Amino acid sequence: MIAAILAGISVAIWWGILLAPWRPWSTRERLDAGVAPAIDLSGLTVLIPARDEADVLPHTLVALSRQGDPHVIVIDDQSSDATAAVAAAGGAQVLSGAALPNGWTGKLWALEQGRREAKTRWLLLLDADIELQPGALAALLEKAAADGRQFVSVMARLRMQSVWERLLMPAFIYFFKLLYPFALANSARRWIAAAAGGCVLVEANVLTELGGFGAIRDAVIDDCALARAVKSRGYRTWIGLSKAVVSRREYPSLGSIGEMVARTAFTQLRYSSALLALCTLALALACWMPIAGLFWPASRWLAVAAWVGMAASYIPTLRFYGRSSLWALAMPLIGTLYLAMTWQSAWRYWRGVRSRWKNREYSRQAA
Repeated sequence: MIAAILAGISVAIWWGILLAPWRPWSTRERLDAGVAPAIDLSGLTVLIPARDEADVLPHTLVALSRQGDPHVIVIDDQSSDATAAVAAAGGAQVLSGAALPNGWTGKLWALEQGRREAKTRWLLLLDADIELQPGALAALLEKAAADGRQFVSVMARLRMQSVWERLLMPAFIYFFKLLYPFALANSARRWIAAAAGGCVLVEANVLTELGGFGAIRDAVIDDCALARAVKSRGYRTWIGLSKAVVSRREYPSLGSIGEMVARTAFTQLRYSSALLALCTLALALACWMPIAGLFWPASRWLAVAAWVGMAASYIPTLRFYGRSSLWALAMPLIGTLYLAMTWQSAWRYWRGVRSRWKNREYSRQAA
């Protein structure tokens, strides 16, 4: 009886996701880049915060030059490698980042320095590992103009080459869309906002009105915090998927993916032990009951229905990125691994480290 009830809850979770009117599993919010038209980029500045990015930065800069040669500012954030030299060789304006002030995260401080230097209407906030395919920049500007948006962001296509990347990276995007349904984030509702920080097009005057990046200076999930701040002022935001925005960041091992997820997972739960417990319970019911329920006759068909709903909700993401639908059968394992990474993030926070990235630690006390 108990097994049937738990399996029934699992069915309700997955079929609730499938039937929700905002369709969080869908890939309909997308930005496609066609043949690149000749466009005037004099009104746009690209800001690239870079800390030890000498390996990936050349690809980013070459790809930008193919968009129409926009003005590019690379903010060298106290790098220990040849980031500054690589940026200069690639034709970018290089700013030597000042020491990180108290109360700021590194990326936001770098972006603030670049914002103060830029003089154009539009700013493209671009991570150093993001490679724009031909026509992507034109598509971003066209999207902003056609929809009357002051803030447009795109979830990059993550690298999916190693076994761990193929297993976990499509699911990273899938879970993000469940947490921040794009249809709701793109609506006029101010209570939900989302962005993908790797590629954000924003009007400079909007940032000025906010007081620059200082308005969110200590944010760990800085992209969504910025989207919320923009929406709170009554401006319109949009987020979508695109195959024309590609991340070259490598995550060859489970540990490297775990570090990436643990950086923000507990922050996402507002550092709440109660929300962590609720998240654990929800994932246990959603991901484990479709397996456990198969072993009890009273819950077997409910378990099958839950597994069908689970796979059906994940398959559109897999297909969008050209992955086999069979990866959906691994969702119980995928959910378990992401839960473990969330607990890793919580454990790190309880030990005094709020976040860790690029050889920097942000302490719990500083927050």
